[in-house]
Order: sequence, then C-alpha cells, then structure tokens
Amino acid sequence: MKEFVLYFLSFKSYVVLPVIIFILSMVFRIKLSVAIKSALTTGIGFVGIFMTFDYFVMVISPVIQALIERTGISYNVLDTGWPPLAAIAWAFPLAPALLLIFMVTNVLMLVFKLTKAVNIDIWNYWHILLAGAMIFHVTESLIITILMAIIIFIILLKLTEWSAPKVNTMMNMEGICIPHLGGAVYFPYALVANKLMDQIPKFNKINANPEMLKKKLGLIGEPMLLGLLLGTGLSIGAGYNIKNISQIAVNFAAVIYILPIMCGILGQALLPVSEGMKTYIKKTFPSMGETYMGLDVAILFGSPSVVVTSLLLIPVALIFAFILPGINFIPLGDLTFIMIPMGFICLATNGNIIRGFILGIPVIISSLYVASNFASFYTKMAADSGYQFADYTGTFTSFLDGGNFFKAWMVGIASMNPISLLLIPFGILMMFLTWKMTKTT
Repeated sequence: MKEFVLYFLSFKSYVVLPVIIFILSMVFRIKLSVAIKSALTTGIGFVGIFMTFDYFVMVISPVIQALIERTGISYNVLDTGWPPLAAIAWAFPLAPALLLIFMVTNVLMLVFKLTKAVNIDIWNYWHILLAGAMIFHVTESLIITILMAIIIFIILLKLTEWSAPKVNTMMNMEGICIPHLGGAVYFPYALVANKLMDQIPKFNKINANPEMLKKKLGLIGEPMLLGLLLGTGLSIGAGYNIKNISQIAVNFAAVIYILPIMCGILGQALLPVSEGMKTYIKKTFPSMGETYMGLDVAILFGSPSVVVTSLLLIPVALIFAFILPGINFIPLGDLTFIMIPMGFICLATNGNIIRGFILGIPVIISSLYVASNFASFYTKMAADSGYQFADYTGTFTSFLDGGNFFKAWMVGIASMNPISLLLIPFGILMMFLTWKMTKTT
C-alpha cells in the first residue's frame, strides 16, 4: 500500500488534480464533455501557475545568492528548503495508515456537518504527516502520534473552512478552499491582529489593496510597476550591472502580471465543477449546506498583494538572519515560499499590503528561530529515515516548513513541554475568535 501511495503521489499535482477533478465531476453527474474540459483546463491552469512560479524562483535565486555573498556572512547550517522534510514525511512508516485515517475523518466530518471542506489536495497531506513523524520522534508512541495527527488534521480543516469565503472573494473563485498547514495556521493570528489594527486611528483608514492603489495612484499603483521597482531594488542591492538590473526588473513585473491570468484560467476551469458540486449536494444532502474543494496553495500566488508583500519581505528576512542573535542559517532554500504564509495573512488583511508587510515580520522572526532550534532535530530525523543529500553531510533546516511554529508547538505538547502546555488555552482562544470573526463572512 505504501509503495502504491508513493507511486501515485510521484505524479505532479497538475496530473493528479485533474484526475481527482474528473472523478468528482462524474460523482456530481456533470456532463462528460464538460468534465473532461474542466479537468484538463485545471491541469493547464496549474501548469501555468507552476511554470510562472518556477521561473520566478529561477530569476530571484541568483539575486538572493548575490545579496548573501556581498555580506560575507556564512553559517554552519544549510537551508535546504522543503524537499528533505517532505521525503521524511513520506518515509514515515505510519504515512499510508494516517492518509487513510485523514480521508475517513474528512468524510465523517462532512457527514456529521462538522466541516464544509473537502480536502482533495492529497500531495500536501505531507505537512500533517511530517508533524506526526516529529511527534513520534519525541514520544515513540503510536497512540499519541495518531491522536495528535487527527487533531492537527481537524484543526487544519476548520481553518481551511473558515478562511474559504475570503479565498473565494480575493481570488474570485467560488467553492474552493486552501488546506495548507504551512499557511493556514497563520490565519487566526493575522485575522485577530488585523482586527486590532482596525482600532488604530488614521492607520485604519489606509487602504493599501492593489486594486485601490491602482485607482488612487494610477500607473504608480499598478502591481506590475511595483514588481518592476522591487526587482530593480533587489538587483541593485545584489550589485548587478544595468543590463542585468533591467532584465530582472522586467521579469519581476512579468511574474506579478502573469500569475493572476493563470489563476483566472484555473477559476474558469473549476466553475462548472464547483457549480455541479453545489447542485449535487443540495439535491442529495439538502441539510449539508455549502461545501468547498481543497486545492493547492499556489492559487493564492495569483493575488498581486501576496506577491508584492512577499517580495518586500524577502530582504527583511535576510537582514534579520544576519542581525538576530542565535540564528544559525541563511534563509535561501525556502525564501521564495514566503508567499505561502503571506497568502493567508493577506487573506486576513483583505489584501492590504501595508498590514500584510507588518504582520509578516513576526512570522519571519519566529520562523528563523524555530528553524534554527530544530536544525539538529531535522538532521537526526533524516538520518533515521535513511534520507541522504547527494553532496552535503552537515546539519540542515528549512526556513518556513521547518520553522513553522505550529508544528513546533505540537511537538512541545507531545513532549509535555511546560511552555507549550501553557499555550493551549491561548490556542483554543485563537480558534474561537477565528470562528467568531468568520462565521458571518
């Protein structure tokens, strides 16, 4: 079973998701020709998003590397990004069993009307599996691991459901949600903080949403122009010449312009499936109400506010890595994926770039410290799972997935850490406030 699961998940998400979308279309009794077209166009939309994002990573990675080299600073821990952690998660012996448990839990919660989210984003289940593997690593208890993994999955489903209306509004897509643990856990924090910002006189009048900036500032407020300026600033900081500066600046502008178009294609593809799902559920399960399909977080990359805010925070992350005491790595491998937590933060701030930037700073700081403190932990887990790098034998970490405070908190609870246990009431309060603040959204 494990080999079958791993083989199935070895396919790219833009292959797996169309298959799942087609199967769902058949379940929802959507016309065959419409189902085929929607499934294929969904795959094409994701290909467009991933191609654009991969191109962005290819363009910005040398810039970040040049910025780091100009500082002359080096650390003894390598930020490898998320791939080693995903490998650890899928190598976890309990992974196939937990996958089945998660799917059954999702179905039961739907049947008993405890959630509206249908998590079909199977690849990104690895984030929850990693949390389970981490918990087992410290407790060596199957019961504790399974129970806590189920709790984490339920928390994710609820956060996914509560954030779904804002996803639908910001991305102009109906009937979808984003069940990504690496980003969703920041939604309560950003939602509550954004509410507090509403109480600050004058500041609460500033609407820095890209659409509003475009209306008020004209050309200066265009997201693609902001991308041009950000690309120029970063490449100047990297010490590039005029030719390279101009090329990178235009590339940044292009990414910000193209990503929303790719998401638009995806939105059109999902519309018939979303409508079919609503109609089917309304007829078959009239008491269930609205439901949301859980898709990849890459959908949020199509929001200009997410891209612009993330680009603004990239140099901030590097600066903090250099100046904060106790940080033992430079956030290189995972830095571009800052768009994942920022996606959910921008949802909570309704796309306000200024608020998103401010709220992103504590996330960066906490991620740097958690990833630094867990570096030896991840390296030991990798060795125990048999994972090896082709050309690196030292200590490694992951800035964002490895620096996720929620996973660290769950590990702390499992190991009976006093501080982690004391934070449980605070976590319950944040969940309650999130439910309260989104139930009328």
